[in-house]
Order: sequence, then structure tokens, then C-alpha cells
Amino acid sequence: MSAARAVVFAYHDVGVRCLKALISAEVDIPLVVTVPDDPHETRWYASVAATAADYGLTVIAPAEAGTPELEARVATLAPDFLFSFYYRSMLGTPLLRAARRGALNMHGSLLPKFRGRAPVNWAILKGARESGATLHYMVERADAGDIVDQQAVPILQDDNARDVFAKVTVAAETVLTRSLPGLIAGNAPRKPQPIEPGQYFGRRRPEDGRIDWTRPALQIHNLVRAVAPPFPGAFAQVGAERWQIHRTRLGAQRAPAPGLQLFGMDGACYAACGDGGALRLLEAADAHGPIDLARLAGTLAQRPLPLA
Repeated sequence: MSAARAVVFAYHDVGVRCLKALISAEVDIPLVVTVPDDPHETRWYASVAATAADYGLTVIAPAEAGTPELEARVATLAPDFLFSFYYRSMLGTPLLRAARRGALNMHGSLLPKFRGRAPVNWAILKGARESGATLHYMVERADAGDIVDQQAVPILQDDNARDVFAKVTVAAETVLTRSLPGLIAGNAPRKPQPIEPGQYFGRRRPEDGRIDWTRPALQIHNLVRAVAPPFPGAFAQVGAERWQIHRTRLGAQRAPAPGLQLFGMDGACYAACGDGGALRLLEAADAHGPIDLARLAGTLAQRPLPLA
């Protein structure tokens, strides 16, 4: 494989694995740009900064990517390619134009599905049965450029966001590794991307994890697994307390009585949801810590708690 030079903007597990793929392909990387860690966020993923430093690469973590100083620095490096691997900001036109042979992004969905922020979380929330990774050229519009390659991964009924993200990370590494020879040779595929209405999704907030028990059991299950730890988590009012609901499971059980309530049956706790379905609670916590659901089930069998 002939030599190529690339400036890399990267963060998270996808950033680490794709950076290593470039290193393995002997791409010259004069600069790695990453994101300062947020002290208020639980960092459960690998560090791009540590990986770049381990390989002796120059790495910086500016507060923002659109400064004239950074744009000038990247332009001076005259990279063939600019890559963005889960970097947390869109890159402006001056940065994109600095790449002589193209600026490419690795997105965590099967574009044009789930463009925008948090694609893995949104895919689970919306009940998608598959996700994946897409390598595409960057344009001014988010996740809208021509597609080079993509790889699908399944989303199973009880997969949470961390499970799916691990699959997407492998898919991203696979896509980049098999696309690099064509990119460097100048003969990689480039397929125009149709932009589908309703497929752009924005940033999710912790408040978006509030459970509405009037919704069907499947929708609540999807919400719980879409935001399960290490993400902020789903929460709800149970009786007089606020509970964090970390893991649930769908089943064939139905609520024994009408109304939204938490009840016990066969040694397990179930939430009666808006469609009459009974959603089993497998992990939950209150202000004091984890809740012993097996112990609580006996009490709830006699005295169910209302769900608000």
C-alpha cells in the first residue's frame, strides 16, 4: 500500500480502533485531534489521547475545532485525507478543504438511517433490528456525503446501547480496513447518499430517560436499554420514590388487573404498562442504592404500587 498522509479527529472506542487501523496500514499521521474529557461524564471507553501518545503521535485536545489557528495548522500539514472518527463536533469547510483527496467520517449507523447525534441510542429507542457503521465523505450538511462503504450489525431484543456500540466499533474497524486500499489507490466506491425525511436525530438529554408508563411495554423496554448505564439511564416515579430502571425484559405475561402498577408474580417484579403488557424489572435502584427486586416481589404480590 502506497504512503498517504492523514490528519485524524477522533474520540471514543471507534476513534481508538480506527486510529489503530490507520497505523496498521502505515498511513502517515502528523496530527491527532481529540476532545477534552468531560469531568461530569463517566468515561467507560478507550482514550484516543492515550493511544496516540502510546504510538508517539502528536495529539492535541482543543476546546473547539473551528479556530483559525487549528485550520491553519491542518492546512500547513497538507494531508491527503482528513478522517473524523466519533469526534464530537462537525468540522467546518476550511478543515474539509484542507484534505487534498477527501475528508471522511465514520458514522455509527447504516446511513441514510439515523443521521445526527447518538445514532446507536436512537436506533435502539426506535426499535431498529440492525445498525452498523458507514464511512462517508463529509460535506457541510451533517452525515449527508457520498458513501464509501458500510457494515451492518444486528440489534437483538435485549441488547443495550453498550452492547450495540461494541458491535458498531468492530464494524467501523472492518469498514475502514477494507476501504483504505481503495481510498489510497484512488478507486474506492463513492455512492451518492439519498437523504430520507425524518432520519436526522438530535442530542439526547438525561431528562429524555423519563419513563411514561402509559406507553406500550415494548417502547418502554426499548427506552430502558437505549439509555442503560453507562448512559444516564431511564427513571420513573414508583409509589412515592424515584427509581432508576436499568434492565427489563419482555415476556408473555399480562397485567392481572387494569391500571398502571408495579406488581409481584412468581417471585419477580413486573410493571403493568399502558398496553396491558407486563414488563419484568431485572435491575433497579432508588436513592439508597440497588433494589432487591426478588425480595420486594412478595410484598408487591399483596400490595401493588402505583406507577405515575
